[in-house]
Amino acid sequence: MKSRWPSRLWIVRHGESAGNVARDLAHASGLGRIDIAERDVDVPLSELGKVQARALGHWFAGRPATERPEVVLTSPYLRAVQTASLVRDAHGLAGDEVPHCVDERLREREFGILDRLTSFGIKEHYPEQAAFRAAMGKFYHRPPGGESWCDVILRLRSALDTLSLHHAERRVLIVGHQVVVLCLRYLLENLSEAEILDIDAAGDVANCGVTEYRFDPTEGADGALRLEVYNFIAPLKEAGAPVTSAPDAAVAAR
Repeated sequence: MKSRWPSRLWIVRHGESAGNVARDLAHASGLGRIDIAERDVDVPLSELGKVQARALGHWFAGRPATERPEVVLTSPYLRAVQTASLVRDAHGLAGDEVPHCVDERLREREFGILDRLTSFGIKEHYPEQAAFRAAMGKFYHRPPGGESWCDVILRLRSALDTLSLHHAERRVLIVGHQVVVLCLRYLLENLSEAEILDIDAAGDVANCGVTEYRFDPTEGADGALRLEVYNFIAPLKEAGAPVTSAPDAAVAAR
């Protein structure tokens, strides 16, 4: 029986971005607003982020071709596209003709009026939103003009349908963002709100950290993807690349 799932699925957060660096500086300085000029979609990798992405590519390159991605799906955000391109340049894919598909459903969560604000800035400029978020929880809170986690999950359900329709039984690499990694875990593992928020609270997803699933035909009636590793950072450590895990610049309060 043909599986509807990829045989292997790697979900990776992009390398460190210039936004991560700006966010850390703003938070450490107690500032309300993150100082970065570009639109969030145009924020590039930092120099360290490029090192991380190359390290990930070299890690994949150290595997046999039959153990490397043969399809790449990325968020349209520049930092994710650059990460995937550097993995390719390091010969981390199964071959030179591996398709690289940009999918807007894998984009970062949209923050609306809270864009570029730190937790200090939200409390200063939009105290009512800080109160709404505290009352509703981050899973359901939708800032004006932005998205809740549930909104992200809704578009990712559609992306998973595309994955099963076009990439069944293939080895697929997804390059996205912290919220994409977490919300895909929620969907693939049928987690509850409490379970995924506990995972989130345990620590941020590392830049270029690897979450890997393998298809298990013995899971259920039709088989399922089984989690192999989460937030796996050995590729960075093996290459001597520093490990970073700061939230993106868009907003400090996740």
